[in-house]
Amino acid sequence: MTVAPGTLVLAGTPIGDIADAPPRLAEELAGADVVAAEDTRRLRRLTQALGVQPKGRVVSYFEGNEAARTPELVEALLGGSRVLLVTDAGMPSVSDPGYRLVAAAVEKDIKVTAVPGPSAVLTALALSGLPVDRFCFEGFLPRKAGERLSRLREVAGERRTLVYFEAPHRLDDTLAAMAEVFGAERRAAVCRELTKTYEEIKRGPVGELAEWAAEGVRGEITVVVEGAPEKAEELSADELVRRVRVREEAGERRKEAIAAVAVEAGVPKREVFDAVVAAKSAQKPL
Repeated sequence: MTVAPGTLVLAGTPIGDIADAPPRLAEELAGADVVAAEDTRRLRRLTQALGVQPKGRVVSYFEGNEAARTPELVEALLGGSRVLLVTDAGMPSVSDPGYRLVAAAVEKDIKVTAVPGPSAVLTALALSGLPVDRFCFEGFLPRKAGERLSRLREVAGERRTLVYFEAPHRLDDTLAAMAEVFGAERRAAVCRELTKTYEEIKRGPVGELAEWAAEGVRGEITVVVEGAPEKAEELSADELVRRVRVREEAGERRKEAIAAVAVEAGVPKREVFDAVVAAKSAQKPL
């Protein structure tokens, strides 16, 4: 007798306030055959707060064992089980474990559904005061400075609003890198401890936010950054070099002149820098 495959349920969990738990979450936790949790201790606290006792088997599913445990969960799904996946906060798969399991389930034609819930990405975006009609989520930036700058340069000309997650101890370096690549005047919002007791939304030019963060910031962080301004006109390399020269003659240091020209031209700072270097190599006067 052929057993019909079960269902994989991705469940959103509160990002701060337990009262934000989706109404269906308790029902799914109680009824699932298998509950796969990023942290079983946090799951225990969550179920206690919701007053529910899972009837099914509880297993851990986190970054360290995600690859190894996915086949086991797929096997359970193929055997007809209803598998509920929860992470520490927010939606599974969004910078959290889940993608491997979803992809494997889809490949096996297993039904995948969701219990919609709180999302730090959408909450921060809505509170930022920046355009929300078009946006892209960039997750966590690389830890190494050089790789972080390279990643930011890839999106320096992106017109859509950008959303990032960041660790509090790296926030000042990240904002400083954004100021360097995007320009210090690019608008941004740092959303800290969303929905929690000490929630804070700090808005302003990214350069000013970098100075603020240098004093030390704690908690869960989401950063929202304004997209690149629309280019008023396509400027040639020679014109970029000319504008840098004008600013230098007015007394600006070359580094500041390059950054300012990049902002006013709506191009990555690297593009202006490369034009200046090329002009110097060709012995064109600056």
